Amino acid sequence: MCPVDRDDDPPKNLKPADRGAATPLLADSSRVLVVGKSSINRIVVSKIVEKYGLKPISEPPEIAERSLAGIVPGAVILDGGPDNKDCDRLLSGIDALRRASGKALPCVILLTTRNGTPESLGLSSVVDAVVAKPITPEGLQSVIDRLIGRGHG
Repeated sequence: MCPVDRDDDPPKNLKPADRGAATPLLADSSRVLVVGKSSINRIVVSKIVEKYGLKPISEPPEIAERSLAGIVPGAVILDGGPDNKDCDRLLSGIDALRRASGKALPCVILLTTRNGTPESLGLSSVVDAVVAKPITPEGLQSVIDRLIGRGHG
């Protein structure tokens, strides 16, 4: 037997923006990436997501950026922090995932200190919905239901 030349294997550890269409990943709508600098807020949001029957992956922004190179969650919940900018570094990667898949996945929910729509708050077009703090199970679940839907979980 002759060893097989594996030059056709997809490259490992790519950033979402570098992945392109050459190495597509399938979106897993049961997974929700919960991102924020505050571990307490990530835990609270993850518990709400679990109650909804979804599988949260809780990470700080620095690690979440790398995680998006390996998974495509059904949704990403970003805790924007006091100025809505704590997770800005992830937006280009999420946008690249959407372009590569040709779909609006993952859905992006921003947890914010201000009320309004993504447009009225001057947020990136990658943000699909905003939920004002303090986070309540009812408020977050209604947005998750609207964006992901119960039939996809």
